[in-house]
Amino acid sequence: MNHAEMTEKMAAGHGFIAALDQSGGSTPKALKGYGVEESAYSNDEEMFGLIHEMRSRIIRSGVFNGEKVIGAILFERTMDGTVDGKPVPTALIEKGIVPFIKVDKGLEAEANGVQLMKPMPELDALVARSKALGVFGTKERSVINSANAEGIAAVVKQQFEVGLQILAGGLMPIIEPEVNIKSETREACDTLLRDEILKALDALPQGTKVMLKLSLPKVPGTFDALVDHPAVLRVVALSGGYARPEACVELSKNRGIIASFSRALLEDLRYQMSDAEFDAALGGAIDEIFAGSTQKLVTA
Repeated sequence: MNHAEMTEKMAAGHGFIAALDQSGGSTPKALKGYGVEESAYSNDEEMFGLIHEMRSRIIRSGVFNGEKVIGAILFERTMDGTVDGKPVPTALIEKGIVPFIKVDKGLEAEANGVQLMKPMPELDALVARSKALGVFGTKERSVINSANAEGIAAVVKQQFEVGLQILAGGLMPIIEPEVNIKSETREACDTLLRDEILKALDALPQGTKVMLKLSLPKVPGTFDALVDHPAVLRVVALSGGYARPEACVELSKNRGIIASFSRALLEDLRYQMSDAEFDAALGGAIDEIFAGSTQKLVTA
């Protein structure tokens, strides 16, 4: 796939994006969910080696292909690794899967009800290196915990500033201002966030497009205006702590939004499984998430 083909697949492809981008802080939890206890590794190198083996097993699986999985988000170390001797982005592209890279370096302490992204002084270099490896886009995450208008405005401002920097480097940004689904003011957060994003989208240079990754809204349809906005290539949703069945049901209530799930995709996979068991569990998860992404309970 060339860049134009990847753009078209992201804009109109039937399927979802797999989030395989657990980083240092979330890797032990991801490994434990996979059946690998902390006693199985003694340092970060061994830990990252084990998570890379898990991701490689997913990527090489026959059920993990571009028919239902249209994209995959990678952790930087995964992008720099190989699967069966091939660079990971190349292995994905050969399966018809568009590669993305997580570029944020974690979150600042909470202020005004939100957590902004930490500074990314090496972002331009990472974008250039990722592009050279065939990566199509990036993902960058902030978190909104309460309906503080000033805080949410700051999150959106930072996200779009970073997004424009990434666009200037030739990659497609997935802007991810995650609303904490456990927030007591979640519905108000969704509304404030939508309205701030709409203002930021309207202010983009003519012809510019970005992608959005959002928490599934409290009220289905809240993000319809974002789905329909001409500056949005695609809206994807994170599972945000929902178990997969519930996440897929909530996803199906929102037209035009596809999944970009991590834990909800991986939750049934175990290190101890045979390859046949692993492929069956992964295939079942893919089918369920694909259905939530493509079979909507609402069409208008």
